[in-house]
Amino acid sequence: MNACERLLTALDGGEPDRIPCALNFYHVDLESLAPPGQYRHDLVDVNFVEFPLSPEEKALERMASPFSPDTRLGSAAQVATYARWGYRPQTPEYRSPLAHARSLDDLRNFPFPEISTPYHAKGLARQVRDLHSHGLAAGGNLPHLGGELFEAAWRLRGLENFLLDLLERPTWAHFLLDRLADLARRNAETLARAGVDVLALDDDVGMPGTMIISPATWREFFRPRMTTIIQAARAIKPDLRILYHSDGYFEPIVGDLMEIGVNAINPLQPDHMDAARIRQRFGPRLALWGTVGHHTTFSFARPDTIRQEVRHRIETLGRAGLILCPAYDIDEPDIPWENIAAFLEAVEVYG
Repeated sequence: MNACERLLTALDGGEPDRIPCALNFYHVDLESLAPPGQYRHDLVDVNFVEFPLSPEEKALERMASPFSPDTRLGSAAQVATYARWGYRPQTPEYRSPLAHARSLDDLRNFPFPEISTPYHAKGLARQVRDLHSHGLAAGGNLPHLGGELFEAAWRLRGLENFLLDLLERPTWAHFLLDRLADLARRNAETLARAGVDVLALDDDVGMPGTMIISPATWREFFRPRMTTIIQAARAIKPDLRILYHSDGYFEPIVGDLMEIGVNAINPLQPDHMDAARIRQRFGPRLALWGTVGHHTTFSFARPDTIRQEVRHRIETLGRAGLILCPAYDIDEPDIPWENIAAFLEAVEVYG
């Protein structure tokens, strides 16, 4: 099996020749993380394409570079994204561009950024071909303001405002979510046409111990729109696999995700989600993408601890329907390469 075949077999609930691994659910520049001479394409089985930047977006990123990385603002790319949407986390009183909306017209007149253009689509297809030429699976993420639906909506409206919209102004919530879902659908279609193997949908609806919104609210406002995004992408590429990401605890909606066509969930943070219980409940037909490491593991644990963690995950979750991946971001300045290398080596040895 090559890496792409290995990953797709796992996403379909099967047992490949060895357990595939990834470093996240989005693009990770492994070449910049690895010391000179240690980068190899075959260290992972999948990487993610990135929507190419237009000249205007490149200018935004250059403007943002002096102010990042920042613990609140993030990378230059994130800062450029915020600027494109008019989201200003650095100024709390003006953070959310729709926080002071007084009518549906204010929501209707807000200019959403247009991303699915021929300029972007051509660059995506080239990236997919490059990954496939190395035998890797190609994943794709939708460009968004932190998440397709829930996160984007609350960043635009402000968290308290949007939670009140869901309860007291459902017409407002439905209208804004319809606009976001339409944008996400068009971007998902663009990725499907580019030929990605995996579409990653990203919306943090979980937090430690519970969901931010109730499962009933998720089913009313978010499940139908997530369904249309998946269906639109699969209408173009029927064999597209779907990965769903949420930090924190979201176990109550896992069954719903499977029903609407999700193949795998990520990242199953051990601090908040019991991967073994989920495996016992759903079996390998739901692939588990992540599971490795608590919040501080990759920053502070010894390499041997990470190797033991990988081995433990394989022993408790089985070899079918498993994609091993750090459960927290590893492309951070405080993550030593020795710990990333220990993870990659352990997957190769024990997987």
